[in-house]
Amino acid sequence: MTGLDVTTPAGLIRLCNAFCESKALLTAVELDLFTELHDNPATEEEIRVRLGLHGRGLRDFLLLLTALGLLERQGKRYRNAAGADQYLVREQPTYIGGFMRRANDNLYPAYGKLSEALRTGLPQAQGDFDDVLRDPKVLGRFIHMMDALTQVLGPQLIEAYDFSAHGTLLDVGGCRGNLAGQIVKAHPDLTGTVFDLPQMEPFFTEHMASLGLSSKMTFNPGDFWNDPLPQADVVVMGHVLHDYDFDKRRFLVEKAAAAVRPGGALLVYDRMLDEGPAQVENLVISLDMLLVSEGGSEYPVEELRQHAALAGFTSLEEKRLGDFDTLLICRRG
Repeated sequence: MTGLDVTTPAGLIRLCNAFCESKALLTAVELDLFTELHDNPATEEEIRVRLGLHGRGLRDFLLLLTALGLLERQGKRYRNAAGADQYLVREQPTYIGGFMRRANDNLYPAYGKLSEALRTGLPQAQGDFDDVLRDPKVLGRFIHMMDALTQVLGPQLIEAYDFSAHGTLLDVGGCRGNLAGQIVKAHPDLTGTVFDLPQMEPFFTEHMASLGLSSKMTFNPGDFWNDPLPQADVVVMGHVLHDYDFDKRRFLVEKAAAAVRPGGALLVYDRMLDEGPAQVENLVISLDMLLVSEGGSEYPVEELRQHAALAGFTSLEEKRLGDFDTLLICRRG
C-alpha cells in the first residue's frame, strides 16, 4: 500500500480500507478456499456447497479475491491464480498459509487494540506463549507459521553463506527444524542440531523423518535463558532476538557467541530497522511485537553490531536476506 497518494481524500480512504482486503485474504485461507479450488475450479454455487456457506455475500467475496489477483474467473467458474495456487494450497511444500492462519487468529484481533498497546506498552494478543505450548493444536499452527517464513528464507540463507566449510550447525529456537533441515539437506557433510523447548520435539521428530534427515539431525530440548547451548561451528538465530528487549537481546548474543567454536560463525537475521524500501513492512512487524510480546521489537543493525562486538566477534558482515530481512554474519577468529 506504499504507492498510495495519501495527499488526497481518496488515497487516505483507500489506505483506511486496506485492512478489509487483508481480512478477505485471511478469511479465504481460514476457509481453505484455495486448497478446495486446487485442480478443482468451481462455480459460486459449488463453492458454497463445498465450504458450507450461506451464500449471501459470496459472489462479492469471490469477485474481490479475483480483483486482488488471488482468483481467476472463466465463465462461471473460479480457479486459483498462479500465486495462490503455489503458496496458499495446504500440503504444497511452498505453503505459507500457516503464517496467515496465525495472523488471523492472533494478530488481527490484537491490532484492534493498538491504541491500548500504545497507551500502556502492554501486549494485547489473547493469551501468551505458555498458552500456545499447552495446546498442541495451537502450537501446530504456530509451527506452521514459522515454517512459512523459513520455507522462503532457507534457500536465501543457503545462498548468502557458505556452510560447506563447516561440519556442525545449531539452530537456536529452530522450532521443528525446517530451516536447519533445508541447510543440512543442501550440505551432505553437515550435521544439525535444533535447540528449542521440549514441546517442539515431537513435531521435530516427525518432520525430520518426512525429510529423510533423522540420522543427521538431533533435537536438544532446553530453555535458552537457563540451559547451556550445545557447541557448533555455525550457530543460527533467526527471528528470535526481536521477541525481546535490548538487554535480553544482548544476553542472547553473548550466550550464542559462547556456543560458536573457534573459526565458526553466528548468523543472526531479523526484520531490522534501517533506511530503505523495506522500512514500512518492518515497522509493521515491530508493532506486531508490541502487540504480542512483553518487550520485543525490531531493532537497527547497529545495535546488533554492538552486541556482537562486545561478545568477542572480530569480523562482522551485513547482507540483505530476501525482501525484508537483514543478515549479520559474525565470525570468530
